[in-house]
Amino acid sequence: MTSKPSVLFVCVHNAGRSQMAAGFLAHLGGGEIEVRSAGSAPAESLNPAAVAAMEEVGIDITAQLPKVLTYDAVETSDVVITMGCGDTCPVLPGVSYRDWELEDPAGKGVEAVRPIRDEIRARVEALITELLPAHG
Repeated sequence: MTSKPSVLFVCVHNAGRSQMAAGFLAHLGGGEIEVRSAGSAPAESLNPAAVAAMEEVGIDITAQLPKVLTYDAVETSDVVITMGCGDTCPVLPGVSYRDWELEDPAGKGVEAVRPIRDEIRARVEALITELLPAHG
C-alpha cells in the first residue's frame, strides 16, 4: 500500500498565496495528493482578491479558513512549500522544503493578483508532474 504524498503550503497570513496554491493542487491533483495550508500569523479571513481570482478559473476556495502553522502539520508533510514566511517555518529532517518567491497579494486588487495566481498554477502543475510522474 502506497500512501499519497502530502504537501503543505505555508505563507504568513494563509489568506492568499498558500490558499490559491492549495486550491490549485486540490483541483488539479485529482485527489492523488494530500493538500494542506497554514500561516505563521494567520489572517482573520481569506484575501477577497485571491478568492475572486480563483473564481475566475473555476476554483472555489471560499470554504477555506486561514489556519495557524503547527509543528505536526510540518512533521506529517512530505513537501513543505514556503511563500515568504522566513524563519518562522520549522525545518525538520526528512521533509523536502521549497521556497517559492511570490509577490504577496495582500492589499492588491484582483488585476494585480491574476499574475500571481497564474505563476502559482504553473508551479503547482510542475509539482504534480514531479510527485505523480505517471499522472502527466
